Amino acid sequence: MPNRIQQRRLELEMTQAELAKRLKISVTYLSKLENERVNINVKLAIRIARALRARVEDIFFD
Repeated sequence: MPNRIQQRRLELEMTQAELAKRLKISVTYLSKLENERVNINVKLAIRIARALRARVEDIFFD
């Protein structure tokens, strides 16, 4: 599933460390999510969208 995590994070001028801290995940795991190297579950997708002040569909769907 293509995502726009990094794009939205940069729009908000947020570092990976800041977002990872808000999500309570490691920076390494966040990097893997941004680069689509790991699958994401629905609960985490919702948490990411909220942290990025966006809708899930805007982050994870075309």
